[in-house]
Amino acid sequence: MTDVLDLEKIFSRDGFAEVVDGMVTDFAPRLFAVVQVRGDRLDGRVAAWGMAFPEHAEVVTTDGGMRMRVRDADSTVPAFTAQHEDLSASVVWLPAFNSRLDEPAVDQPEEDENGTWW
Repeated sequence: MTDVLDLEKIFSRDGFAEVVDGMVTDFAPRLFAVVQVRGDRLDGRVAAWGMAFPEHAEVVTTDGGMRMRVRDADSTVPAFTAQHEDLSASVVWLPAFNSRLDEPAVDQPEEDENGTWW
């Protein structure tokens, strides 16, 4: 009888909404930005936003002019540095909103004495 009661709870409107909320939270992609920096911190900008899924990443430039599907977030960097010698790019991860997710196993640029990487 307990199994029936649990199923009734899961398939109730509130129970189902709870299951769906958990599923959305658990399977949400990680968000990141591709940041370009000109020279030695002369200027910087967010060039693109991306979503990292387990098997690939999707990226769109901030002006909407380019979309990419790549192997992983770091694979975007060459596309944002290839045109200019004095232009560097890096992936900056947004904090995970799901406390059950680990932070990505990605090396972030080292911070300077002011606590910034740029």
